[in-house]
Amino acid sequence: MDFLTDDAKWMCEALRKAHLAADEGEVPVGAVVVVDGNMIAACHNLCETAKDATAHAECLAISDACRALGSWRLENATLYVTLEPCPMCMGAIINARIPRVVFGAFDARAGACGSLINLPSYPLESRPECIGGLMEEDCRRLLTDFFAKKRKKPEK
Repeated sequence: MDFLTDDAKWMCEALRKAHLAADEGEVPVGAVVVVDGNMIAACHNLCETAKDATAHAECLAISDACRALGSWRLENATLYVTLEPCPMCMGAIINARIPRVVFGAFDARAGACGSLINLPSYPLESRPECIGGLMEEDCRRLLTDFFAKKRKKPEK
């Protein structure tokens, strides 16, 4: 992976987590938190498994990163996520003071980094830089394939 940029390297890690989510029947979204070139948290969606609407990959990764660093402030972190964060996750990102978010697929229905709404543009505690579209085709294909398979399976 030496030829990959750091951002692409970490997005590949987030995609690995998203594939795990798909394997578990979860919406395939993965998230990774990186500080000083080190991955300190990596999670995937667990809403179905945990029966918890807040168990999005980003929120879980933020919680793990806070525990790993012993602080709720992640001021030196970058969050990599395969899908544009929703308003709930973007709120957690802002509250954790994460200065930079890199995401793969845009989400016109629920994206809070500019697709539907742009929470970082509001005068809140912090205004993270959001960079979207990294490895977008891979991230989007994983999501569309997952939902296509789900629609083909009869409900039990």
